[in-house]
Amino acid sequence: MESLLAITIGLLVAAAVYLMLARNVLRFIFGLVLISNAANLTIFVAGRLTTGAPPLIEEGAAAPMGLVANALPQALVLTAIVIGFGLFAFALVLVFRAWNTLGTLNADEMRVAEPPEGGR
Repeated sequence: MESLLAITIGLLVAAAVYLMLARNVLRFIFGLVLISNAANLTIFVAGRLTTGAPPLIEEGAAAPMGLVANALPQALVLTAIVIGFGLFAFALVLVFRAWNTLGTLNADEMRVAEPPEGGR
């Protein structure tokens, strides 16, 4: 199962790099989302995929008995998903604003307007 996920992570990173190298800002944002999902999968796989029990410690025991799932990578990935969604929403609003202001999403065609004479 880990090898299948490793291939999936590789494909996600390859697609993300392809999208991020495009001159379109919207494609760059989608590439950023893909690479963050690949990082989330990497963290999740690093925590080992097991069919173990929940990490609960029985009363009177010092540690869980038997094979248990690692909860830390799951918590990290959940936090990263929420932060990634917030970043995506903010970046999407910025792209929309850039398109309304500049009329293009091509990075080569985006130019900042010159400031008026005598002012900043």
